[in-house]
Amino acid sequence: MSNEVDYFEIGSPDPEASKAFYSGLFGWEVGPPSSPAQYSMVNTDEGGLWDTSGMGGANWAIFYVHVDDVPAAIDKATALGATVALPLVDNGRIEFAQLLDPLGNRFAIWQPKGA
Repeated sequence: MSNEVDYFEIGSPDPEASKAFYSGLFGWEVGPPSSPAQYSMVNTDEGGLWDTSGMGGANWAIFYVHVDDVPAAIDKATALGATVALPLVDNGRIEFAQLLDPLGNRFAIWQPKGA
């Protein structure tokens, strides 16, 4: 599974409009917000939809690449010109970080804990 895109997130200040659009276009099932951060799961576990209205109202779409070693991938990415947008996060279940490629496109790397 290494180096495969296998998760995504969409940030929207209008999550209901985003839910209607993506559900209508792709048939995605977007659940209700399941956390205080107003995060809704897409198709059970394929992605997520953030309500960004309470955190600056940004819009984004980001893909997550499953890697074998998040710190090593951060090091390799920065050596190739990326910058760290969100440093390594360990939430007990997964480790992840968000980076910006040399042209400013945001992407993320992740791995489950114990993998």
